[in-house]
Amino acid sequence: MPSLPTGLADLRSLLQALDWDALSLRVEEEAHTRLAIVGPVNSGKSTLFNLIKGRKVSAVTAVPGTTKGLVTEAVGPFVLIDTPGFGEVGGVDRAAMARAAAEEADVAVLVLDGAAGLHQLDFELYEALRAAKVPLVVALNKIDLIKRDLSAVVADVEHKLGAPVIPISARTGAGVAEGLIPAIVQAHPWVGIALGRALPAYRHQVSDRVVRSAAILNALIAATPVPVLDIPLLLASQVRLVLRIAAIHGESMSVGHARELLTAMAGGVGVRYLAGALAKLVPGLGWVVSAVVNGLGTWAIGRVAVAYFSGGKQLTPAQLRERYARLRRHPRGAQERKG
Repeated sequence: MPSLPTGLADLRSLLQALDWDALSLRVEEEAHTRLAIVGPVNSGKSTLFNLIKGRKVSAVTAVPGTTKGLVTEAVGPFVLIDTPGFGEVGGVDRAAMARAAAEEADVAVLVLDGAAGLHQLDFELYEALRAAKVPLVVALNKIDLIKRDLSAVVADVEHKLGAPVIPISARTGAGVAEGLIPAIVQAHPWVGIALGRALPAYRHQVSDRVVRSAAILNALIAATPVPVLDIPLLLASQVRLVLRIAAIHGESMSVGHARELLTAMAGGVGVRYLAGALAKLVPGLGWVVSAVVNGLGTWAIGRVAVAYFSGGKQLTPAQLRERYARLRRHPRGAQERKG
């Protein structure tokens, strides 16, 4: 059985042994994704497209069927696709074009008109996308025009679709940053790298989601009953987390920064690994303790990485260690201060 990495030198050796080039290449590949915006005619797809991009690219008018073909805009390595509306008179070819674009995308956002209500064509489009196995997020747009109880409208649409929907207003921006963007990242985590790198306005929401997902994953890894053997998996996952946070902040050549960040925290990480391994000696409860310890530790690493890269890499090793220790001791207080 391999020995526990209880010291700084041990963890430095493990970090050096990792295939940094392969990990970096994998994260870089994650930055090349395609997001297709699809939906019924005049549902607000172009408005949402322009809001996410940050400037007017796709034509927006009140005339149904304004978008006659695909509008594709490169946002760094990220490709955003606006599609023609489904359900247009004589628009069979355009509808087929839109569906094909969605099926080739990594994630599709189905935009429905909340003010107009759910129609049979909307449901058929949702079923077609779901049958195509496309990671799908449903956005209920135009909530600023809904005069009656919004929660009742959302509940009705969710009941009819049998799926959750994200209420938004593409015109005002309501619900997009705090609801739609996290849902997109959850549907396909790779999209978060492209979104954060190309669109700084969404880095906070994307980083939060990526850190949370990594913490949950490592908690599950740490819950396995065999001590020590999970450590390489945990460490590789934490390295990928730091590389992803770096990529979100535009640091494509981030191997050195990631190694510097993890090495600075290595003492605390070693204590956490040791605590998790010892906890597993107690079946049942010990596995839960190990999951909590490692999940919380991964979350703290992610939060420190966000502070490091968003602050222009100005934090010293001592400051990194202090932040990591503080976050692990007082995670609730840190969350409240952040909010």
